[in-house]
Amino acid sequence: MAYQTKRDPLFDSDMQAALEKRGKELIGLVLLGFGLMLAAVLYSYAPQDPSWFSASDAPVQNWLGLFGASISAPVIMVIGIGGWAIAVLSVIWGLRFGLHLADEAPVGRLVFAPVFVVLMSVYGGALNTSESWPHAFGLGGLFGDTVLGALIGISPLSVAGSLKVAALVLGPAMVALGLFVAGITRVEMRLAFRWLLIAIVLTYAFIAKLLGRGAVGAVSVAGHATRSAGEGLRARAEARAERRRDARLTAPAAADPAWAEDPWGAQDDEPLYYDETPAPEEKPGLLGRLPGLVRRPEPQPQSWDQMDDDEVLMALGEEELPGDDRIRAKIADVVRARARRGEPISAEEGPEMEDVPLSAIQAAARRAKRRSPAPLIFSGDRAAAPDHGLPPEPPLTAAAAAPTPRLGGADPRHAGLSYPDEAPMAALDDDMGHAELAQSEMPAPELVDAGQLRVERGVPSIPPAPEFRDDDDDEHYDFAAPEELPAEPRSMGFTEGAKIPVAEPRKVVQHSTRKPVQPSARAQAEAQPSLAFDPAEAEYELPPLSLLTSPETIQRHHLSDEALEQNARMLESVLDDYGVKGEIVSVRPGPVVTMYELEPAPGLKASRVIGLADDIARSMSALSARVSTVPGRSVIGIELPNDNREMVVLRELLAARDFGDSHMKLPLALGKDIGGEPVIANLAKMPHLLIAGTTGSGKSVAINTMILSLLYRLTPEDCRLIMIDPKMLELSVYDGIPHLLSPVVTDPKKAVVALKWVVQEMEERYRKMSKMGVRNIDGYNGRVADALKKGEMFSRTVQTGFDEETGDPIFETEEIQPEKMPYIVVIVDEMADLMMVAGKEIEACIQRLAQMARASGIHLIMATQRPSVDVITGTIKANFPTRISFQVTSKIDSRTILGEMGAEQLLGMGDMLYMAGGAKITRCHGPFVSDEEVEEVVSNLKAYGPPEYIGGVVEGPDDEKSADIDAVLGLNTGGNTNGEDALYDQAVAIVIKDRKCSTSYIQRKLAIGYNKAARLVEQMEDEGVVSAANHVGKREVLVPEQ
Repeated sequence: MAYQTKRDPLFDSDMQAALEKRGKELIGLVLLGFGLMLAAVLYSYAPQDPSWFSASDAPVQNWLGLFGASISAPVIMVIGIGGWAIAVLSVIWGLRFGLHLADEAPVGRLVFAPVFVVLMSVYGGALNTSESWPHAFGLGGLFGDTVLGALIGISPLSVAGSLKVAALVLGPAMVALGLFVAGITRVEMRLAFRWLLIAIVLTYAFIAKLLGRGAVGAVSVAGHATRSAGEGLRARAEARAERRRDARLTAPAAADPAWAEDPWGAQDDEPLYYDETPAPEEKPGLLGRLPGLVRRPEPQPQSWDQMDDDEVLMALGEEELPGDDRIRAKIADVVRARARRGEPISAEEGPEMEDVPLSAIQAAARRAKRRSPAPLIFSGDRAAAPDHGLPPEPPLTAAAAAPTPRLGGADPRHAGLSYPDEAPMAALDDDMGHAELAQSEMPAPELVDAGQLRVERGVPSIPPAPEFRDDDDDEHYDFAAPEELPAEPRSMGFTEGAKIPVAEPRKVVQHSTRKPVQPSARAQAEAQPSLAFDPAEAEYELPPLSLLTSPETIQRHHLSDEALEQNARMLESVLDDYGVKGEIVSVRPGPVVTMYELEPAPGLKASRVIGLADDIARSMSALSARVSTVPGRSVIGIELPNDNREMVVLRELLAARDFGDSHMKLPLALGKDIGGEPVIANLAKMPHLLIAGTTGSGKSVAINTMILSLLYRLTPEDCRLIMIDPKMLELSVYDGIPHLLSPVVTDPKKAVVALKWVVQEMEERYRKMSKMGVRNIDGYNGRVADALKKGEMFSRTVQTGFDEETGDPIFETEEIQPEKMPYIVVIVDEMADLMMVAGKEIEACIQRLAQMARASGIHLIMATQRPSVDVITGTIKANFPTRISFQVTSKIDSRTILGEMGAEQLLGMGDMLYMAGGAKITRCHGPFVSDEEVEEVVSNLKAYGPPEYIGGVVEGPDDEKSADIDAVLGLNTGGNTNGEDALYDQAVAIVIKDRKCSTSYIQRKLAIGYNKAARLVEQMEDEGVVSAANHVGKREVLVPEQ
């Protein structure tokens, strides 16, 4: 018995194919549902929702509830926008499987899906985040920032350059890989490109055709309508006027019944229009109806106002009605003949506008409709149009004041509309006045699209003419040239649906277009969580930004545009009350103040507006107002404080790229300007800073922010500090940090010693740099870095003398140990106290350092709360071009520190005026740093060990070096009984040489004061150089002549 070794398939081939199709469709539905669900979860993500990383009692905002929040939070945190790559791929492959468009081997493409997700995440990390992004990491999540940080670390370019290169490289790579993973083939790409190109071409052709047809048709119809309406109305008016003149002259004969049967009498009443072609309808033609119209005064049943819109347009579109030329020539001949005879015409002969038969208009409309385009659509309100004919006009007299009735009845929508040219046009004669006004007041259709045009159906009214003037105007008037008529724009009646253009009010509010503050590389690195694999710590690390207050806790306040516009108009009114003519052209809101830019009227002095600062503040109910000119512009800036002031925090400035990624040697975070942009200054370029402000203005807080700026950027090997605090309260908290060269100096006498040591250090550094042949500290430190890298010593060949036998010079090689010179920043919190104790010595030291310390890397930051001329002398101001003024009490103090007014108008609490380089003045708002933040930063720095103090900073140098320093500073001009005073020796030499000695003589010779000369003479008398004064005041020189 034989058994079958191979089993038959469970299903046949058709069933297997059907199951395979249904299986792919099921997979497609699953992928499509998953992709849409993930997209909904990511789109509705809210950081406040409870998740694996945060617990909150707030209601869940995610569309999928708590489940969606638990999924979206880790996806956003880990891969950021890379999660959208998963959703998009799922939807695309779901559609491809469901529509049976998938490749035979989709696995070969889907295997690169993780790479696509990684590329999108890293690319998101290279993008700039917006203000709405709530996290500290970038758009690529923690993974994207980590990979991007590693790539930037190995890149030889700068951080900004590396980010740009990464974005340029990753973008195209991500798009190309995404198309490959999504299964897009070349055929599909070509097909999509072809359909896209066809759609663009068809759209362009359709728009061009639509615009071309609408514009050409509108122009054609508008031209025909204007010309035909003007010629027809003018011809009718001329014919009626001539007919009435003839009727007046033949009135007695016309009363005879036999006159009515005279064929010559009927010939005078020749109709205006006639039709040479047979009428298409059985109704009477134009020639048959016009005589009846002339002889019968009652109106016809139908009038112009009762016609259909299309018929009116087509009737006006006729270029010339039959017989028009013959009638016009006859009218012209009759008018000229009567003008030559000089026959008077009474004022009772007013024109009478009568209706034209509807049959003639309809016949002309049908002829014009067959050859005229119809791009315009007349959609007037037919139901609202009055349904009656033209009433007969009463006879006009010279004293008539009532206007003539409008064609088609009086339309209440036209009430109140004026015709500015009525008066001059009314001066024409009766006949021509109505013809000209009828043409000039015809509304011309606008050249707009046919689907949007709405035209008023009513005909404008014809103003009355006061009387007929018998002059030769008719002889000079060309009836065949309607284009020469005046074409001034006139007021016309529009329908309620028509849009009348109204000038929109100009917006003056200009919000700052600044980008959000971009975090520096260090801030981004600190925002990313890191794992401490290596427990070994570095010798010194910069303090973390987390020790400072986060800017996310600050409440932002913004005024609406309507409130700013209202304030601008109110300010214009206030200025107008004080006689200042101008216009507010721009409003720039900021975090603390809002600047209103005033464009003054020609001839208005800026000093006049600046002097009104206090009055403006009172009228605007503001605490203060600062008025100043805007450099480089013709406007005057008026700065008013906001109702709700926004606090500026230091962390936001230290985390900015302008601070962290800049190449400044000594960066200082000063604050934010009026527009909210960070203001970062370089102390190395200043090179010294003078700060002034009253108590409570934020001066001490600003010094703390400057110190923290240096501590957050520079290590003790790069920068050392000397702090002098006579108040013993402000800077003592920094005692013990590694950056100090000496303990915080609180004694004013030791402060003088410390400043003299700084002068000595400056002289020593100058000698070192001169030996190396460099110009500044940067060049010296560059040489030191190169020598240390090569392991070499500085060597210098110097000549020490000459050989006694040969006379040749002797040279020796001097080796110098390369040592890096750190920057030294001297911070003096209160200069007024030092000037009271030792003003002369302090001023001499400051003057010497301010003049020469820049190249040696020594910089001064000096502050005072009494900016008077005895503290801030002219010598100090001349050597401190960079100054900062906080709120002061008077305009005099503002002029002392800045050279102009304005500091007395500041708000206090960090509001400052920053003058860089003695030129441009910028208003800044300093950041706030609490005492707790300063203590946390100091505690973090103290953890790295005690500072390395340098001896002699507060102890003072030895006597020999002290004498040299005093000689450099010019401080050894007092009387010295040991003979070491150079001035005394000079005075003795003069007395011995000239054999004269008197106080006035010594004063003139040495150019010194009287008191000092008297002390020198008394000292010479005590030492026996001269004798005492005799009875006449002369002294004898006791030292023999040399």
